[in-house]
Order: sequence, then C-alpha cells, then structure tokens
Amino acid sequence: MICPLGPLLFLIYINDLEFGIDNWILKFADDTKIFTRITDDNDWHLGLLQDNLFKLTIWCEKWQMLFNTSKCKVMHIGKITEEISILYSLLYSFI
Repeated sequence: MICPLGPLLFLIYINDLEFGIDNWILKFADDTKIFTRITDDNDWHLGLLQDNLFKLTIWCEKWQMLFNTSKCKVMHIGKITEEISILYSLLYSFI
C-alpha cells in the first residue's frame, strides 16, 4: 500500500500543535478541537481555555498556518440552568 506523501507531511508539520496546551485537544486530518469542562462563569477553566487559544494563535503565527475562523464554533453541552456568557477569540497579530 502506497501512502500519499501530502497527508503524511501535513501530520508531521502539525505534530507539535498540542505541546503546551493544558486543555484537551483532538486532531483529525485538518480538523482541530480544543475543549474543557466549565461549570459556571467563575470557573478558572474559562481563562485557561482562552489562554490556550492564544497559545494556538502563537503556534499558527510561528508556522504561518491560520485557523479558518469562519468555521470556528463554540459548543455548550450539558444541563446548565444559567447561561455562561464568555467570548473566545483567535487573534492574529500579522493580519
């Protein structure tokens, strides 16, 4: 079986993406998910998740590979009686 070189090189290229990230991160092909459990507006994971998003943008700037922010979504799962209102952002300094 012959493996196409393009996908293999891409996987090698993004291999260190999750280094230094304190939240859970999943990668599949060209899809990346970062997630954590947040219980309320005072949960310390709120700030940690934004810090890790900032670390990802630093990685993107270093390797000149941007996330497609138009496809980025925040998904809340669970039975939360109060709405958690926090805005997350991926900011690039060279755009």
